[in-house]
Amino acid sequence: MTLDLLAAPESADAQTWADPAAYWGAMTTAVADVSGPVAALSLPALRFNALDMLVRAGGMPIRVASKSVRIREVVDATLALPGYHGILAFTLPEALWLAETHDDVVLGYPTADRGAIARLAADETAAARVTLMVDDIAQLDLVDAVAPPGRRAPIRLAIDADASWRAPGLGHIGVYRSPVHEPAEVANLARLIADRPGFRLVGLMMYEAQIAGQGDATGSGDAVIRWMQRRSGHELLERRAAIVDAVERIAPLDFVNGGGTGSLELTASDRSVTEVTAGSGLLAGHLFDGYRAFDPAPAAAFSLEVVRKPAPDIATVLGGGWIASGPPVASRQPAPVWPQGLKTMSREGAGEVQTPLRGEAARDLRVGDRVWFRHAKSGELSERVEEFQLVQGDRRVGTTPTYRGEGKTFL
Repeated sequence: MTLDLLAAPESADAQTWADPAAYWGAMTTAVADVSGPVAALSLPALRFNALDMLVRAGGMPIRVASKSVRIREVVDATLALPGYHGILAFTLPEALWLAETHDDVVLGYPTADRGAIARLAADETAAARVTLMVDDIAQLDLVDAVAPPGRRAPIRLAIDADASWRAPGLGHIGVYRSPVHEPAEVANLARLIADRPGFRLVGLMMYEAQIAGQGDATGSGDAVIRWMQRRSGHELLERRAAIVDAVERIAPLDFVNGGGTGSLELTASDRSVTEVTAGSGLLAGHLFDGYRAFDPAPAAAFSLEVVRKPAPDIATVLGGGWIASGPPVASRQPAPVWPQGLKTMSREGAGEVQTPLRGEAARDLRVGDRVWFRHAKSGELSERVEEFQLVQGDRRVGTTPTYRGEGKTFL
């Protein structure tokens, strides 16, 4: 089937995720005839999340972060909605692949993939559709070493400027990304790019991970996190405006990109920004449950089968060690969500081959029963499976391949 997120869901399916028994029970019924580990995607929940992000962005165009989806049909269906445009890719080979059918693909991270750079430089259509991300003149040197400027199409570039907060007395708060932080540093890099033949500066990106990627309703230290995000947000609004002003004195920009699923409202309110990026909010990994500003539907999930009962209150499922990237903490584990009340064992966690789950609900589970999990981070689930079962209520209405299912393993 072709995904159409404009199509209205059946009334019986509308926001049934508010009732876990009904939602996960229907999901179980829908995939009852599918064996083994199953990844499922609820179309009504996906549609809700896509439209909710448009509301949160308040009319600001949203660029889809493909890293957080990794399902081409979902990316295409989202881009078909008015208000979404363009893709933020995570590797250059992926960007080149997507640029075969999309004309606006920005690479979200610098690349040193010489083979992919050579392919980009030799293809004028791809070079017109793909924008590389840079934060250091050494990255331009690498491109020139692969394909000298007189022998290739002009390469579109965007600068990734550091959006972390250098807090007085606290130091660096956020992630370590770009080495250019201050307006003068970014402007200096922009001048160097403008003076280099074979390149064209067209964009600027600033991703505020300490706001977009940090939940403020997790139940632990929320007051401190909210204070940090208010202060950081205020500082960023002023500094980003100064950076954009400085760069546009050197080169006109096609876009100024910012934000993520967790900061759509804040970033969209910044008049210096022309677009926001989001992707995680579509599939909604469980890390996004800890935000005050929005409440996403659990669109993507996977189920594993019980294969043994080592104790009356323990059920062991086959598989489960699908750990999300980031710090090796409990929140990066998949969360068992149905039946309710199951927890991983503190000494075992989610295992590579099997995962024991303890709780009163385990007493009613039998060999062959299913347990539903939600992955911590959205797109990484797609790396584990070849396809998602598409679910509408208690019916399985089709399948859609992941990148892996299309034979693509970019990273």
